Amino acid sequence: MTPNLDPRTKYPKAPLPQQEQPSQPGLTQPMRPQPDHGEDTYRGSGRLAGYRALITGGDSGIGRAVAIAYAREGADVAIAYLPEEQEDAEQTLAQIEQADRKGVLLPGDLSRESDCIQTVERAVQELGGLDILVLNAATQREREDNAAITRDAVEQVFATNLVAPILLFREAAPHLQPGASVIVSASVQAYQPSPDLLDYAMTKAALVAFTHALAEQQGERGVRVNAVAPGPIWTPLIPATGWDQKQVHFGEDTPLGRPGQPAELAGAYVYLASEEASYVSGAVVPVTGGKYL
Repeated sequence: MTPNLDPRTKYPKAPLPQQEQPSQPGLTQPMRPQPDHGEDTYRGSGRLAGYRALITGGDSGIGRAVAIAYAREGADVAIAYLPEEQEDAEQTLAQIEQADRKGVLLPGDLSRESDCIQTVERAVQELGGLDILVLNAATQREREDNAAITRDAVEQVFATNLVAPILLFREAAPHLQPGASVIVSASVQAYQPSPDLLDYAMTKAALVAFTHALAEQQGERGVRVNAVAPGPIWTPLIPATGWDQKQVHFGEDTPLGRPGQPAELAGAYVYLASEEASYVSGAVVPVTGGKYL
């Protein structure tokens, strides 16, 4: 059967079934339609053979798609995730192991400094080193007008989305040798911020600055730092954000007219980690369905 190559109709488009998950982190199993992480489609070619990767938020969504792709490209993969996401993490681990690669599960709360330290320490110990650091974990919630957000809620988003990447890199830096790669999950929200994601958009804009500054600093060490800026991607984060009609029409405003799937991000993360991108650092790669940065 000829695959559907039309980017407008390759995956489901709005309206999506109304659904809500009571809290974050969201889980994959209740989602309708189910996200595609590349389980049945990603084909590796050894582009990351022998690499060792740590992916935060690697249990589901974009993180799971990247973990599957990295394993099928020959990398051993450690994934960090919240303990509540154990079910999703185990499914991702199964995909890594089916690719005959080593998988490591690292439950913890990256909003805590101690867990950031332990996550990197255990990843390095279990994998025997570290070549790729994917800073992907994030949280978001729908916000009311006039910045009606509690200080605690803002600090939780900042701790997870901003402070944790700095701490994780701090711990990983001594282990990153020339040729290593750091990849940050930014967002189209850094460039086209939505008022109802005020604090989340702020963190993603800051991560772009983090990527540029770190790339300049790490160049002399031979460590490349880049970012991927996803557009509206169908992950558990979406039904757990608190939207109503906005979730039903999710991705409808893109030029391609639909939300993206996690599997459609994997190639960008593979490219940035691979030798094919050896002269790429400080870049922000958009995967946005046509939304401009």
